[in-house]
Amino acid sequence: MVDVSDKPLTARRAVAEAFVSVEQETLTAIIDGQIGKGDVLTVAEMAGVMGAKRTAELIPLCHPIALTDLVVEITPERSTSGLRVRATAATVAPTGVEMEALTAASVAALTVYDMVKGVDRGAHIRDIRLLEKSGGKSGEWRRPEAGPVPGSVPAACAKPRAFRRRVAG
Repeated sequence: MVDVSDKPLTARRAVAEAFVSVEQETLTAIIDGQIGKGDVLTVAEMAGVMGAKRTAELIPLCHPIALTDLVVEITPERSTSGLRVRATAATVAPTGVEMEALTAASVAALTVYDMVKGVDRGAHIRDIRLLEKSGGKSGEWRRPEAGPVPGSVPAACAKPRAFRRRVAG
Protein backbone atom coordinates (compact mmCIF):
# COMPACT_ATOMS: atom_id res chain seq x y z
CA MET A 1 0.00 0.00 0.00
CA VAL A 2 1.32 3.45 -0.85
CA ASP A 3 1.91 5.77 2.11
CA VAL A 4 -0.43 8.76 1.75
CA SER A 5 0.00 10.12 5.27
CA ASP A 6 1.82 13.26 4.07
CA LYS A 7 -0.70 14.06 1.34
CA PRO A 8 -3.27 16.79 2.06
CA LEU A 9 -6.98 16.12 2.17
CA THR A 10 -8.44 17.18 -1.18
CA ALA A 11 -11.92 17.13 -2.67
CA ARG A 12 -11.82 14.40 -5.30
CA ARG A 13 -14.32 13.08 -7.82
CA ALA A 14 -14.29 10.31 -10.42
CA VAL A 15 -16.75 9.16 -13.07
CA ALA A 16 -16.65 5.65 -14.53
CA GLU A 17 -18.89 3.69 -16.83
CA ALA A 18 -19.62 0.25 -18.18
CA PHE A 19 -21.95 -0.95 -20.92
CA VAL A 20 -24.10 -4.09 -20.87
CA SER A 21 -25.21 -5.28 -24.31
CA VAL A 22 -28.52 -7.16 -24.42
CA GLU A 23 -31.09 -8.18 -27.04
CA GLN A 24 -33.80 -5.62 -27.84
CA GLU A 25 -36.45 -7.92 -26.33
CA THR A 26 -34.44 -8.12 -23.11
CA LEU A 27 -34.03 -4.34 -23.02
CA THR A 28 -37.79 -3.90 -23.41
CA ALA A 29 -38.42 -6.43 -20.62
CA ILE A 30 -35.99 -4.56 -18.34
CA ILE A 31 -37.64 -1.20 -19.04
CA ASP A 32 -41.12 -2.68 -18.56
CA GLY A 33 -40.12 -4.42 -15.31
CA GLN A 34 -40.79 -7.87 -16.76
CA ILE A 35 -37.59 -9.69 -15.73
CA GLY A 36 -38.35 -12.61 -13.39
CA LYS A 37 -35.62 -11.74 -10.87
CA GLY A 38 -37.12 -8.31 -10.22
CA ASP A 39 -36.47 -4.63 -10.98
CA VAL A 40 -33.12 -4.87 -12.77
CA LEU A 41 -32.35 -1.14 -12.79
CA THR A 42 -33.03 -0.50 -9.10
CA VAL A 43 -31.31 -3.67 -7.90
CA ALA A 44 -28.23 -3.02 -10.08
CA GLU A 45 -27.99 0.62 -8.96
CA MET A 46 -28.08 -0.44 -5.31
CA ALA A 47 -25.52 -3.20 -5.97
CA GLY A 48 -23.19 -0.59 -7.49
CA VAL A 49 -23.47 1.57 -4.38
CA MET A 50 -22.82 -1.43 -2.13
CA GLY A 51 -19.84 -2.50 -4.25
CA ALA A 52 -18.22 0.93 -4.14
CA LYS A 53 -18.45 0.97 -0.35
CA ARG A 54 -16.49 -2.32 -0.23
CA THR A 55 -13.79 -1.43 -2.76
CA ALA A 56 -10.89 -1.61 -0.28
CA GLU A 57 -12.01 -5.15 0.68
CA LEU A 58 -12.07 -6.25 -2.97
CA ILE A 59 -8.96 -4.60 -4.45
CA PRO A 60 -5.64 -5.50 -2.80
CA LEU A 61 -3.63 -2.46 -1.61
CA CYS A 62 -6.54 -0.07 -2.18
CA HIS A 63 -6.94 2.48 0.62
CA PRO A 64 -10.27 2.50 2.45
CA ILE A 65 -11.80 5.96 2.03
CA ALA A 66 -14.97 7.63 3.21
CA LEU A 67 -17.26 8.43 0.29
CA THR A 68 -19.05 11.77 0.52
CA ASP A 69 -21.25 11.07 -2.51
CA LEU A 70 -21.95 8.18 -4.84
CA VAL A 71 -24.45 8.14 -7.68
CA VAL A 72 -25.06 5.11 -9.89
CA GLU A 73 -27.23 5.69 -12.94
CA ILE A 74 -28.28 3.07 -15.46
CA THR A 75 -29.61 4.40 -18.74
CA PRO A 76 -31.30 2.01 -21.18
CA GLU A 77 -30.24 2.81 -24.76
CA ARG A 78 -32.47 1.39 -27.46
CA SER A 79 -30.22 2.61 -30.29
CA THR A 80 -27.27 0.53 -29.02
CA SER A 81 -29.37 -2.27 -27.48
CA GLY A 82 -27.96 -2.05 -24.01
CA LEU A 83 -27.63 -0.32 -20.70
CA ARG A 84 -25.07 2.38 -19.94
CA VAL A 85 -23.97 2.24 -16.32
CA ARG A 86 -22.44 5.46 -14.99
CA ALA A 87 -21.02 5.83 -11.49
CA THR A 88 -19.87 9.11 -9.96
CA ALA A 89 -18.00 8.98 -6.67
CA ALA A 90 -16.72 11.81 -4.47
CA THR A 91 -14.62 12.09 -1.34
CA VAL A 92 -12.38 14.41 0.61
CA ALA A 93 -9.26 12.32 1.15
CA PRO A 94 -5.50 12.12 0.57
CA THR A 95 -6.02 9.57 -2.25
CA GLY A 96 -8.26 9.26 -5.28
CA VAL A 97 -11.72 7.80 -5.68
CA GLU A 98 -11.28 6.24 -9.14
CA MET A 99 -11.36 2.65 -7.91
CA GLU A 100 -14.63 3.25 -6.08
CA ALA A 101 -16.27 4.66 -9.23
CA LEU A 102 -14.93 1.78 -11.35
CA THR A 103 -16.03 -0.79 -8.79
CA ALA A 104 -19.53 0.71 -8.63
CA ALA A 105 -19.89 0.61 -12.43
CA SER A 106 -18.50 -2.94 -12.59
CA VAL A 107 -20.67 -4.37 -9.81
CA ALA A 108 -23.80 -2.71 -11.24
CA ALA A 109 -23.00 -4.16 -14.69
CA LEU A 110 -22.38 -7.61 -13.19
CA THR A 111 -25.72 -7.39 -11.41
CA VAL A 112 -27.53 -6.54 -14.65
CA TYR A 113 -25.84 -9.54 -16.27
CA ASP A 114 -26.80 -11.84 -13.40
CA MET A 115 -30.43 -10.74 -13.54
CA VAL A 116 -30.82 -11.21 -17.32
CA LYS A 117 -28.57 -14.20 -18.05
CA GLY A 118 -31.50 -16.61 -17.79
CA VAL A 119 -33.39 -14.88 -20.62
CA ASP A 120 -30.48 -13.55 -22.69
CA ARG A 121 -27.46 -15.86 -22.99
CA GLY A 122 -25.76 -13.35 -25.31
CA ALA A 123 -25.72 -10.51 -22.79
CA HIS A 124 -22.22 -9.20 -22.21
CA ILE A 125 -20.35 -6.45 -20.39
CA ARG A 126 -17.95 -4.18 -22.26
CA ASP A 127 -16.13 -0.87 -22.03
CA ILE A 128 -15.52 -0.59 -18.30
CA ARG A 129 -13.51 2.62 -18.09
CA LEU A 130 -12.73 5.77 -16.18
CA LEU A 131 -14.25 8.83 -17.88
CA GLU A 132 -12.91 11.62 -15.70
CA LYS A 133 -11.31 12.45 -12.38
CA SER A 134 -10.53 15.58 -10.44
CA GLY A 135 -8.68 16.59 -7.31
CA GLY A 136 -5.30 15.87 -5.88
CA LYS A 137 -1.86 16.69 -7.27
CA SER A 138 -2.66 15.63 -10.84
CA GLY A 139 -5.78 17.85 -11.01
CA GLU A 140 -8.35 17.36 -13.74
CA TRP A 141 -8.36 14.51 -16.26
CA ARG A 142 -10.99 13.58 -18.83
CA ARG A 143 -10.91 10.69 -21.31
CA PRO A 144 -10.51 12.52 -24.64
CA GLU A 145 -13.17 10.53 -26.53
CA ALA A 146 -15.64 10.68 -23.64
CA GLY A 147 -16.85 14.23 -24.32
CA PRO A 148 -18.96 16.03 -21.74
CA VAL A 149 -20.24 13.90 -18.90
CA PRO A 150 -23.95 14.51 -18.37
CA GLY A 151 -25.12 14.49 -14.78
CA SER A 152 -21.68 14.91 -13.20
CA VAL A 153 -21.92 15.89 -9.55
CA PRO A 154 -19.72 18.42 -7.80
CA ALA A 155 -16.87 17.05 -5.73
CA ALA A 156 -17.63 16.39 -2.07
CA CYS A 157 -21.38 16.73 -2.47
CA ALA A 158 -22.54 15.70 0.99
CA LYS A 159 -26.27 15.19 0.42
CA PRO A 160 -27.55 11.76 -0.63
CA ARG A 161 -28.92 11.79 -4.16
CA ALA A 162 -31.97 10.04 -5.46
CA PHE A 163 -31.49 7.56 -8.27
CA ARG A 164 -32.19 9.04 -11.66
CA ARG A 165 -33.29 7.01 -14.63
CA ARG A 166 -33.47 7.98 -18.29
CA VAL A 167 -34.28 6.02 -21.43
CA ALA A 168 -32.13 7.20 -24.30
CA GLY A 169 -32.77 6.92 -28.04
